[in-house]
This record gives sequence, structure tokens and C-alpha cells, in this order.
Amino acid sequence: MKFGMAEVQQTSRGKDTRIVIIGAGISGVLMAIKLLERGLRNFVILEQAQAMGGTWRDNVYPGVACDVAAHLYSYSFEGNPWFQSRYAKGPDIWKYYHRVARRRGVLPFIEYGKQVTSAVFDGRRWQLSTSDGAAYSADVVIAAAGRLQQPVMPQIEGLESFAGPVFHTARWDQSLELAGKRVGLIGTGSSATQIVTALAGVVDRLSVFQRTAQWVFPVKDTANPWWRKLAFALWPGHWQSYYRQLRDETEARGKAATSSEEGRRARDQVCFDALASIRDPQLRAKLTPDYEVGCKRLVFSDGFHEAVQHPSVDIVVDPIERIVPGGVVTKDGKLHELDVLALATGFNAHAYIRPMQVTGENGVTLDEVWADLPLTYHSMAVPNMPNFLMINGPYSPGGTASVVGIVEVQVDYILQLIDRIVNMGVLLSPRAEPSQRWLETVREKARASVWGTGGCQM
Repeated sequence: MKFGMAEVQQTSRGKDTRIVIIGAGISGVLMAIKLLERGLRNFVILEQAQAMGGTWRDNVYPGVACDVAAHLYSYSFEGNPWFQSRYAKGPDIWKYYHRVARRRGVLPFIEYGKQVTSAVFDGRRWQLSTSDGAAYSADVVIAAAGRLQQPVMPQIEGLESFAGPVFHTARWDQSLELAGKRVGLIGTGSSATQIVTALAGVVDRLSVFQRTAQWVFPVKDTANPWWRKLAFALWPGHWQSYYRQLRDETEARGKAATSSEEGRRARDQVCFDALASIRDPQLRAKLTPDYEVGCKRLVFSDGFHEAVQHPSVDIVVDPIERIVPGGVVTKDGKLHELDVLALATGFNAHAYIRPMQVTGENGVTLDEVWADLPLTYHSMAVPNMPNFLMINGPYSPGGTASVVGIVEVQVDYILQLIDRIVNMGVLLSPRAEPSQRWLETVREKARASVWGTGGCQM
């Protein structure tokens, strides 16, 4: 097997090899399942929150759902026959992954309230510290912390002065009764689109403060008929067949939309037609992006174009000047009076495992290795960091594929490395040269894609 890895022989620990997994989301649970299947039980999952689930634990805002088909957003080896519709809602997704973790015996290996603050390689093993003062030693560290775990709070003058409830969408206050309220929403990404669709006509007024218009691709969230759910439950092979069909269809559409001129035109036309369905020309102009379709990851929605035309919804494109106790003041001097302010301002997706401090061999830190760009080998390993492996690391997420499928491929690769570590007692870390070559290949492909040529700006 060619891993592009440097090996240093250590004392073989066999199945006593100690493994620490950071994060009890989809990736961490999957890693634990696969370790148990291999008979490896000397591991622990350190989870900073008080419950497992990652993204689907944290995001409970109105309308939260996955924009990947539910049965494709499942582990390939264990389906959920009872998803109610094509695109599953957030609570149903969390229940699915919790049920799988329980059935597969993962839950006893999770320690909650354990935020890892540092990981230091002492020449033989990793020494980890958590925010509560606990310490752990590991032969292997697997970072599965996720990319959407650090909400970005906007730097807006007066934000702290707002008199009503104010929170990031990933910290939604479920105790609030929103009916009859004037709600402000800062942001226009996937979360904001789902919130608009859920709250239009429910709240008294929904003011959406838009910095960048998004291309929204309409989808239909059709119900899964009873006979299909029953067939999936009675004949698992039927679900497997459906899963493969969804996977192949999704891959084909994604490939056509990114590598075929005809496919790109067809994808673009769907977005153009959806935008044209907005009757008010002024509103349509507000919602028209100034960059090519596909420059950013598409926003998928069932109902946004209808919801945004509801009389209770106001799209505000004037930049925000400041926030005052009573609402938001835009640069035109207008005060938008609000009772509640929600921040759909995204996540620091480039942080990855940080702010955890990682120090590898010879005192080299992760911040030093990543000073220019996140240098990795196939998104899963970092030079100077022996036996330190990542799931869903830099450059790994795709724009059209299910992240679960990507994670499964990465876990399979990591398992090969763990087999070598367990059986041969080695320290593995990628050499700098193949890591740099791989990164340059990724960057070269990006330069020629719509992400490099489509005029998209942050």
C-alpha cells in the first residue's frame, strides 16, 4: 500500500494500542463502529458537549433539514426505513445516528464535557489535555471534530446592545414563541433559506439582511410512501439497492454539472427559472447574484422562492450600519424594528480542529505547518504529526456529494493505517514532499474550475 508515509518502528502494542477519537458526531461514531468491528476496544471518544450528534445536535432552528437525500445521508451499512420524506429533518437525523450508535455499542465509549485543548507528541505517544483538567495518553489520535462547530459572530457595532433575544442559528433558543414577533435574520446561506421558508407567514415580520445573494436550486421534498418504508424495513437488500441508485444518480448529476457544458447549462437554467418565478421585479433583482451559478455551493430548497414573496418577508440589501436596542439601522438611516435577532452568519469552517493546540515531533506545531495553507496528505494526515489522523479534514468536503460517503472512504483509508500501526507498532506521518504535491494538484484543479473563474467573493 502506498501511503506517502514515513515510518518509525516502535514497540508493537497490538490490540492494546490506545486510540483517542475527538468528537462524537457522524465521523467519530463511524470510526468507533469500525474499530469495534476489528475487535479494537481500547479507545475513547472525547466529546466537548453533553450529548453526541455534532451538527444535528447543535442546529435546532425552525426548518432545519439536510439538503442531501436522507437515505444517502446515512451510513451505507445501516439504513433507516422510516425517514418520512426525501430530505430528512434535523431531529430525525439526530435520532438515526443516536440509534445506530446505541445499537452498535458505541455509547459506552463516549465521555462528555471533554473539550480537548491540547495534544502534545512526546516522542512515543500523544498526551492530551481537556478543559476540565483531565489528561489522556494515546498511541493514535483521530480528529473527528467536524467543520461546522465554531459559529462565526458578526462584528457589528452595537450588537451587544440589542434589547431582545439575539443568538446564532446554531444556538437557537427553542423556548421562544415567535408567532406575532418581528424577527431579524442576518445572512442568506442554507440555514437562512430554511428559516425563511419555515417562518414566512408565521411571524409578524421577517426582515432578512442580505449581504450576498445566493443561487437557490429548487427541490421537491416528496413524502416517502408507506409501502417503500415497509419494504425497506422488511427487506434490507431493497434499501441497499435504493441507496446505490441514489448514490449513482447523485454522482452522475454532480459530474455532469461540473465537467459537462451541457450539464452546467441545464443546472444553471433550473436556477434561472426558479429566480424568474419571483413576480416582483425589484425583489427579483435583490435576489439575483452577481456571480456564476456553482461559484458557491448551491443552496437547495423546497419552497424558498414562494416563501420569500410572502407579505411578511422583507429582503433588506442596504448594508447594516449598527444595531441599537430596538433593532437594526441600515446605512440609509432606516431603523428596522425587531423583537428577535438571529445570526445566520455561518461557521469558521477553516478552523478544523483548532483552537486545540497540536504539537508534533521536534516541537513543530500545527499552526506552524499550516501557516500558509493547511498542508495535509489526502486531507487525513499532517507532516510532523505521527499517528495523528483526521476525518473530514481540509479539502475533503464535496460540493455535491454526501459528506457521509466521503467520511466512509476516509475511515476505510484510516483503518488501513491503524492496521499497520497495531500490527507493526509503527509511527506514521506523511512526508512533506508528497503532501505538497498532492496539495498543488488540488489547487491546480481548483484554479480551472468555476471556483477560480466564477467571480465569487467572500
